[in-house]
Amino acid sequence: QKELQTFLDREQAQARVQQSIHNLTSMCWDKCITSTPSTRFSRGEEGCLANCVERFLDTSLFIVNKIQEQRGQ
Repeated sequence: QKELQTFLDREQAQARVQQSIHNLTSMCWDKCITSTPSTRFSRGEEGCLANCVERFLDTSLFIVNKIQEQRGQ
């Protein structure tokens, strides 16, 4: 029973990560890609994508740290 619960918890965590990646991809793509995609992104699109991903990761890390702090109190 415990092994099954551990497996389910792990699978649910993996599904949450995949959903976050999907949301990140969709959000940043919609925000940054303004022209018809070709073999390369324009400089502006490339910079926008990098910044979008970095801000998303910074925010996610901040939220995780805050939740961990609250659990520790």
